[in-house]
Amino acid sequence: MTMRTYGALMVASAFTLGFSAKGFGAKVCSDLPSFKLLSSALTKVVAMDNGGIFSPNMMWATIVHRDGTVCAVAKVGDAWPGSRVISAQKASTANAFSNNKLALSTANLFSAVQPGASLFGLQESNPVNGQVAYVGNSSNWGTSSDALMGNRIGGVNVFGGGLGLYKSGSTNVVGGLGVSGDSSCADHIIAWRIRAELGLDKIPGGISSAGDDNMIHDISESGKSAGGFGHPTCSAKATEIAKGLTVSNKK
Repeated sequence: MTMRTYGALMVASAFTLGFSAKGFGAKVCSDLPSFKLLSSALTKVVAMDNGGIFSPNMMWATIVHRDGTVCAVAKVGDAWPGSRVISAQKASTANAFSNNKLALSTANLFSAVQPGASLFGLQESNPVNGQVAYVGNSSNWGTSSDALMGNRIGGVNVFGGGLGLYKSGSTNVVGGLGVSGDSSCADHIIAWRIRAELGLDKIPGGISSAGDDNMIHDISESGKSAGGFGHPTCSAKATEIAKGLTVSNKK
């Protein structure tokens, strides 16, 4: 087989894979918010004061199905290009480690994966699928034609910005939401507000003192989390906003 023939086969395979993934994704994603709904919620939330570096925030947001399939990717402003895959990674993580008994945000995992902690090594367990992370025309990234859609991106992220999604009337996880593009604390706040905007925050419970999956600020000056699931602070403003976050549909 010549290199030219091999190259042609690879292009054809990639096209076929992408076409098949889009059809499959449309089926499994039918019960989750569309690109239009996600984009609208993202646009609304970044205009709020989220305690971040930028105002308004410049962000990527991704929704994945319970089986890990990417269902929607949206972008607002001149968001960091590297944050596209990070947002998908956060969505995959929150979905992967939340269930019908306990919602875990990516922010809850920060301290637990540090050396010597109970979940050390978790961040290496499900690598990002590099075969789908950067395919497609980059001008379509963050649109309804983003090539991530219909594929499983995987990955584990352990700082703020990823939340499990729960439909009203059920405590079963239906997927995950991830956002990236600012400080990890602002990412968490923005994800929280988007989830509420989409009406997908009927969580069964969480490990915070309020019994939800909010960010926990209990890391001492020595760097240790009192409860084992703490997240670093980013700014006084973000800490203040995060403390006031509540879920509207907690079981």
